[in-house]
Amino acid sequence: MQGIYNTINSLQVTLNMHSFGPLIVLLIVAFIIGKVMSAMLYAVSRFVSRRADASGSQSTVTTLRRIETWIILSIAIVQVLLALGAVYIWWNTTHDEGGKSSTLIGVSAIAVILLGGITGPLLRDIAFGASMMAEHWYGVGDLISIDFPKVQGVVESVSLRSTRIRGMNGETHWVANSSIQGVSVTRRGLVWIAVDIFVNDIAKADILIEQTNQLLPTGSTLVAEKLAIKNIEQKADNIWRVTAVAGVAPGREWTVQDTAIAVMKKLDETNKKPVLLVDPVSHFDDHEAETQIRRALKNARKPYQKFNYAKLTPNQLANKAKKQNKK
Repeated sequence: MQGIYNTINSLQVTLNMHSFGPLIVLLIVAFIIGKVMSAMLYAVSRFVSRRADASGSQSTVTTLRRIETWIILSIAIVQVLLALGAVYIWWNTTHDEGGKSSTLIGVSAIAVILLGGITGPLLRDIAFGASMMAEHWYGVGDLISIDFPKVQGVVESVSLRSTRIRGMNGETHWVANSSIQGVSVTRRGLVWIAVDIFVNDIAKADILIEQTNQLLPTGSTLVAEKLAIKNIEQKADNIWRVTAVAGVAPGREWTVQDTAIAVMKKLDETNKKPVLLVDPVSHFDDHEAETQIRRALKNARKPYQKFNYAKLTPNQLANKAKKQNKK
């Protein structure tokens, strides 16, 4: 009990208004310096963002966006370091050597309790944010879809604690990093959807697609790239498979999968002789995904074969014998 009383007494001596005065001044100075440095870093991030928007190379855009993300992330790091530096300077200038050791134990005990009970969620968010940044989950300017909480939009800023997202409807969403269970990233900015139509006349099919484009809702948040014929394949006499591809904003797949197909069918009904032989079919069009899936299927279909040592070359057999002799 005497030890606890001495600790509390030393804390009362240490934590007084005379001691807190310099701390408040130092924190205000650190806050002002942090604001100035934040404004400078924000200016740099805006410059990098403009360079990314003006670049015509996808690799350059990805690199610049990653740099922009780390610049914005460094703003939070700088502010934390300035606050810690202010506390460190206050502690070393307002406490003598004899009082430092006696009060340090009590202050540390209280700090542990406060950090564990009050700042636990904050530290958890920071840990999640640091791991996401290290693994490059996403960056500023990426179009993302978060599974839970259900949020979709463009990443405007990323910090160690939270992510700010501009939704497709214009709303701003602040999401704690620790609550992000999974995320889908559209790095190219658009989702490409193909529509396959089976027709009996190529020229009329081209006209049908152009008429459909005129009736589709277009814009950067809807159909950003209109339907364009990608491939024509003749399946039989007077039967062709025409593949048209459109680019839409994430979450707006219905503009092609539902609306475009419905418009095609309605337009075809007005023709004296229908062009469509069957209803159009839509599917995602991603060359990289198709390549990876094709590779996985190819490897999965390979038969399992036990390694045959009889097929070793003479040099391989000699090397194998040398290794066995060394053993």
